[in-house]
Amino acid sequence: MSSDISIKVENLSKCYHIYDKPSDRLLQMLSPVRKQYYKEFWALRDLSFEVKRGESIGILGRNGSGKSTLLQMICGTLNPTTGSVQTFGRIAALLELGSGFNPDFTGRENIFLNGTILGLTQKEIEDRFDAIAAFADIGDHLNQPVKTYSSGMLVRLAFAVQVQVTPDILIVDEALAVGDALFQKRCFQQIEKLISDGTTLLFVSHDQESVRTLTHRALLLHKGVRKMWGKSSDVVLEYRRMLHEDERQSFLEYGAKLTANAAATTAAVKEAKVKGVELPEKHNKIKSFGDLEAEILGVKILDSKGVEVSHFYIGERLTIKVSLRANVDLNNVNVAFRIRNKEGVKITSWGTLNHDMRASLKNADESEIIWLKNFSAGTEFAVEFNAACTLGANLYEVQATVTREHDMYYGSQQILHWMDEAAFFTVAIKQQEHVVGGICDLGFEQKLIEHSA
Repeated sequence: MSSDISIKVENLSKCYHIYDKPSDRLLQMLSPVRKQYYKEFWALRDLSFEVKRGESIGILGRNGSGKSTLLQMICGTLNPTTGSVQTFGRIAALLELGSGFNPDFTGRENIFLNGTILGLTQKEIEDRFDAIAAFADIGDHLNQPVKTYSSGMLVRLAFAVQVQVTPDILIVDEALAVGDALFQKRCFQQIEKLISDGTTLLFVSHDQESVRTLTHRALLLHKGVRKMWGKSSDVVLEYRRMLHEDERQSFLEYGAKLTANAAATTAAVKEAKVKGVELPEKHNKIKSFGDLEAEILGVKILDSKGVEVSHFYIGERLTIKVSLRANVDLNNVNVAFRIRNKEGVKITSWGTLNHDMRASLKNADESEIIWLKNFSAGTEFAVEFNAACTLGANLYEVQATVTREHDMYYGSQQILHWMDEAAFFTVAIKQQEHVVGGICDLGFEQKLIEHSA
């Protein structure tokens, strides 16, 4: 085995026996050969992959896709039906909230208990106790029974213990979601430090932004089967495609019951076919998806003179122009975009619906509200978004989308077309004129207040 391999999974499967009633379990025990009284449920099937030391891996998938089953088998708390898992090094895991804690022990006692389970000596735990207590930051509760803790206090203590043992492999399964924003920030900072020090990370989360930002590669599971394995940004996009397709099926099956707009959508598609307007079956951009009842034709980045450019200095005017075509009769349209930096952090998102909501509250003329407009099949149109470029120096990606919003707020939407990497631009600083650190310039002003002696 190569010394740079941290986790090796080969042909891994897990099958559960599902019985309709308790008596069937007894009958199966009494007659194990003649008849099968159970149904097989494969939580995971024929999964193989390798993780190198120091890699950070995201694991995505809908509920029931096999994520937690996989992690439990990697940790050794669940035996596989077939296949094998090999791990190399000390594993620290945050799986089910509070797992590994004795509820009747105090937080202090549980620190020593967990440290011992993780392979630390009494002296090592004592040496690290102050750091663990400081990170957990639960004050006098440290001397109270764990059963009196809130979910937030439990995860604070659990995370503090796990990261202080300097694991070779750290596994985090949605546990941080119960922590407050400040604690989550400290956790992510600590995780990034561990990764830079060579710790392997397996990170399970429904937060696509965290997976894209925090991990190098990702695994997408669907009904227990590997659907995709590769670069995190590509896997996140495929996950969005999968969610969109599931939502689309649900929309088609139950849309008429959920909203009258669903029936209007079906009628629009039929009407388009009568008129001879065919919906595109696919788009030539591999980084896009959607129903394509409306289609993004292109995205351009323009300067203050309307010239297409790809480079800006802080403070200059920036325009994002999204060109579209309606492939069926449309209404309730929202054209939107996201901006991300090269690290994958979402800087901002904005859409015509943001403007429409604000305009509606101000009782603006209905002609100013795009959500109220009707676009006939075959109509081409464009939306320009203008702002001062207050972003810090970096490379930026623009994602564009057009959706049907069933209400004039972001509550229920149908993705008509989503496009990743629709456009790129860079922002630079004029070092002797305008210097700013971080991801944006908030445009602060200052005033000196002098006091007499």
